[in-house]
Amino acid sequence: MQEFEIIQNFDFQSIQGFPMNAAKVSIIMPCYNQAAYLEEAVHSVLESQYEHLEIIIVDDGSKDASFKIAQELGEKSPDKIKAITQKNQGPAQARNAGIHVASGKYILPLDGDDKINRDYITEAVKILESDPNVKVVYCEAEKFGEKTGPWKLKPFSLRALALDNMVFVSAMYRKSDWEKCGGYDKRMTWGWEDWEFWMNMLKTGGEVVKLPITGFYYRIRKGSRRKTTNKEAKQKTIDLINDKHADFLKAHLGGPLRNPRSWSKEINRVYNLFK
Repeated sequence: MQEFEIIQNFDFQSIQGFPMNAAKVSIIMPCYNQAAYLEEAVHSVLESQYEHLEIIIVDDGSKDASFKIAQELGEKSPDKIKAITQKNQGPAQARNAGIHVASGKYILPLDGDDKINRDYITEAVKILESDPNVKVVYCEAEKFGEKTGPWKLKPFSLRALALDNMVFVSAMYRKSDWEKCGGYDKRMTWGWEDWEFWMNMLKTGGEVVKLPITGFYYRIRKGSRRKTTNKEAKQKTIDLINDKHADFLKAHLGGPLRNPRSWSKEINRVYNLFK
């Protein structure tokens, strides 16, 4: 399997004069009981210096006023914002629903309680428009809310991705690549759906660029989605990843995933000797 690593020395200077607003970007915003934060998230997108965009808010069966607020936002900016609703199916299906109706060439997921800065979309589009080999563009990130400060993420490589996710969900990619890998896996209801999506997209090749700007803001709050402590659900998710990405995991870990975030290639090899 050919190895595709992050472009460590991408020539950002070479694309500074690249024409903007050439391609439409669809911001996909799943929302579940985030009425208190939704307007702030949308406002951060509308403040972007990139103009050729749309925001698709997908209410995932919220029990609060999220969908009402989404509709009101759509009425204020009908040329930019569309609001849809569905019964509660989880973030994977909510993102898929939004992307399905998206008209943009590029997709940027953004949860309904997070934010981006005004430069992120512009800089990400520059990279994707200038190099067809790049599949994913993300950036530096900060936490805000109950905890603040830089979100320290591990350096990207395919080997590192096999063990853990260091590319947050709010990274930009082409809608065509979402179509090729079948979207987010609706079976990933426990969590890690973004991690599995990156594996699925990048295992067939492509490059990743991390922008040297703080473009994404991740809200820390009570009630944020957490991974359940249900061991059975966690194991089912690991089994699903192992089954779906067996060749990828064997190439980079020497065998199936046992316990993400801790197992090394060597440990996996030892474990496989005694299974």
